[in-house]
Amino acid sequence: MNALPARTKILTLPRLETELSNSRALGQRIVFTNGCFDLLHIGHVRSLESARALGDVLVVGINLDASVRRAKGPDRPVNPARTRMEVVAAFQCVNWVVGFAADTPIRLIKAVRPDVLAKGGDWSLDTIVGREEVELTGGRVVRLPVVKGIRSTQMIEKIRRSPPRRKR
Repeated sequence: MNALPARTKILTLPRLETELSNSRALGQRIVFTNGCFDLLHIGHVRSLESARALGDVLVVGINLDASVRRAKGPDRPVNPARTRMEVVAAFQCVNWVVGFAADTPIRLIKAVRPDVLAKGGDWSLDTIVGREEVELTGGRVVRLPVVKGIRSTQMIEKIRRSPPRRKR
């Protein structure tokens, strides 16, 4: 089976809703996760793979640039939304990617109506946005294992502290 080009896996919300309707008609379990995915690292890889293992279709919501700035500060994101979306879409375990501009993905979660809402284990259950909505419709929330000591913010700080290299 040939994999879809990454950019074709990036959908608008109306198109995503159509695709998910088709998935539900096939009896597929839908998993949703979200994040900034600014500088990808092993924690992101494992999180996405773990989320996908919880169902048949993995939808990833990605914060658009203004949303990242509000959450992470004026120097973020490092990579623009379209780039972050296409890189995440390139993962074989990811079926669909959709961007969101709000500070939380609650509107997106309500539209996706996932069977499983997956978030990193660094989030406590009571702080996971969408938990109540997913559980009210019979879905479940799963906290994914976290790779300790690996965070995009830490990577960026390390790069900033590194002295510039001299040309040879």
